[in-house]
Amino acid sequence: MLIGLVGKPSVGKSTFFKAATLAEVDIASYPFTTIKANHGVGYVKVECIDKEFKVQCQPKHGFCINHQRFVPVDIMDVAGLVPGASEGKGLGNQFLDDLREADVFIHIVDSTGTTNAEGKPLDEGETYDPCNDIRFLEEELNKWYFNILVKAWKSFAKKAEAEDVNIAEAVAKQFSGLKVNEDQIKNVIRRVDLPERPSQWSQEQLMEFASELRSESKPMIIAANKCDHPNAKENIKRMQDTFPELMIYPCSANSELALRNAAKNDLIEYVPGEDNFKILKEDELSDKQKKALEKIKKEVLDVYNGTGVQEILNLAVFDLLKYIAVFPAGAKKLADSEGNILPDCFLLPPGSTALDFAYFLHSDFGDNFIKAIDARTKQAKGKDYKLKHRDALEIATN
Repeated sequence: MLIGLVGKPSVGKSTFFKAATLAEVDIASYPFTTIKANHGVGYVKVECIDKEFKVQCQPKHGFCINHQRFVPVDIMDVAGLVPGASEGKGLGNQFLDDLREADVFIHIVDSTGTTNAEGKPLDEGETYDPCNDIRFLEEELNKWYFNILVKAWKSFAKKAEAEDVNIAEAVAKQFSGLKVNEDQIKNVIRRVDLPERPSQWSQEQLMEFASELRSESKPMIIAANKCDHPNAKENIKRMQDTFPELMIYPCSANSELALRNAAKNDLIEYVPGEDNFKILKEDELSDKQKKALEKIKKEVLDVYNGTGVQEILNLAVFDLLKYIAVFPAGAKKLADSEGNILPDCFLLPPGSTALDFAYFLHSDFGDNFIKAIDARTKQAKGKDYKLKHRDALEIATN
């Protein structure tokens, strides 16, 4: 799974990326600071099952704080997109190409309304509505899909009809580089009122189909960044009222980055996603640092119940993509062969079965699957058992 960070220049994408991954990246308030896509590892937060078993887990990947398990996910930060990106403006083709492998988008929006459509600061007295950024980015991504679709549509549609080819299968092949699958295409065809024969689809219907397919295959959450700015609350409410169908969540990437850096240096105790922190070394904090932490507490954590960064990552993975976290766990013992307790937690797509999980762990487990055993209840589960979030299972093989 890959999470793609998108948005116009200078909205705080690189700050969000660094806050989520603590990777070293360039952060500056000028367009196209990021030219090549940055890749890093972030984490989604899952309530660990170790507390139920009265043990302390020992993760091999990610980490666990106060029984909150942080499971790794791949994150990509691409350079800022500007209006006209789908026609190549602002190196748009290169940046859109970087997004092909993404499964879900987090659109970082500057909720202050102090930068124009290209991310440049406004002159004094000027105003800008961040709703415009949501509109333009949705349009550019949808046009990107449309341009791929229409490139050879006429001959493609006629050939599909002449050879009586399954249209969903044929379109899936055309979009294979964008990780679009047949089921997603079938869902869109069911939703959109289209002529039975693809050759009769109008340009408007093709655009509607492409837009729906983009939304289905690469869903998006809006991160309303810089939520502690004086203009932000009003702008965020306007965005939420204007786009009730979208998931719009306030955040302060700067605040999250400051808290994570302070925690990394053992100055505070902070669990990402929580609405508080504990100062550990007050005597080592300068007055400036103390004031900054107080400001974050008062203007961000107390107002929004967190910085929003962790919540947005979780919403992207668990609400939009509907992935589930599954723990490999023995029915009789929770440690692996090296003695590590509950060392793994994996993210699987919705609808995954016990057999899918077995194959995910190792092809031999899938080939020789007998049953799965629920570590909590000790009950046996068949190969068709649908996995649930936070399941703990042992795979029995012959």
